Amino acid sequence: MDKNAKIYVAGHRGLVGSAIWNNLLQKGYTNLVGKTHSELDLMDATQVKEFFDAEQPEYVILAAAHVGGIMANNIYRADFIYNNLQIQQNVIGESFRHNVKKLLFLGSTCIYPKEAPQPIKEDALLISPLEYTNEPYAIAKIAGLKLCESFNIQYGTNYIAVMPTNLYGPRDNFHLERSHVLPAMIRKLHLAKMLMENDFDGIRRDLNSRPVNDIDGNASIEEISSAFAKFGIHNGHLQLWGTGTPMREFLWSEDMADASVYILENISFNDLKGNSPEIRNCHINIGSGKELSIAQLANIIKEEVGYKGEIKWDSSKPDGTMRKLCDVSKLHSLGWQHKVEINEGVKRLYEWYINNL
Repeated sequence: MDKNAKIYVAGHRGLVGSAIWNNLLQKGYTNLVGKTHSELDLMDATQVKEFFDAEQPEYVILAAAHVGGIMANNIYRADFIYNNLQIQQNVIGESFRHNVKKLLFLGSTCIYPKEAPQPIKEDALLISPLEYTNEPYAIAKIAGLKLCESFNIQYGTNYIAVMPTNLYGPRDNFHLERSHVLPAMIRKLHLAKMLMENDFDGIRRDLNSRPVNDIDGNASIEEISSAFAKFGIHNGHLQLWGTGTPMREFLWSEDMADASVYILENISFNDLKGNSPEIRNCHINIGSGKELSIAQLANIIKEEVGYKGEIKWDSSKPDGTMRKLCDVSKLHSLGWQHKVEINEGVKRLYEWYINNL
């Protein structure tokens, strides 16, 4: 790839896109294009066409998506499938019509069946039913993967789909209802610590930075305490969803970005399609290949935050998939491995959170 090639990063302000954007800059790419949602609505086919007509990108990284944690996925099911299908169809379709040289599609390991053999290989796709709570999002991402694969087979394009595991890192989403498990735990434990220490100045600073629904730092102590209780944050204990027993794999977002750019620079669809007459499962898992329980994660964060209260588990709430570990042997065979382990990553993210209040 020429360092001056025009590269469009869709979703360049999000957790995934911003990490990839920064990685490209660090590697000397000088002609990056990014648009905020207010500048370009990727669900609007006309706007996307006009953008591609004007910019004519040579490479496209599709990191934009409608995302959220287990609660949001289960509640806003229509939004998660409809919005993601619209975004993918518009961006991938215009990439094809404008002869983009290479496209990288970012999906998620939630595409795999709930009862997939562990660790999960790429060829586990579609072998059995999906996990119910995130089924709409997973189906959208499977459709995006298959759209890339089908264009490659029929038209000879070079669109590569990568499926990152659970990501966390700078610019993460810390919304108490819509965030993923790791950043949600960091914020909940941080707020629980301040509540236990009666540090309402710190709580108000946090809420002014990231209001909880309609509650910001101007609310009364009673209003704040009531809002916190809805998310399991109490004075002296924190209640988290599920049993804490599910096993999860996590990857630092900057590691994911490095893997993505490595694949963009070095890997083509021809390297992945194999020799079988039935070409499928050409996507690549991106992960650490390591796992820990949700309870273990909570304890790592608790220690890093310095919370002295008790963590309780609400077993009436869903656990989601009990185990979801990537098989990353394909990624390793292509020449890339992760660098940041979970304890170091939690430390970095908590520091980032505190510094960005």
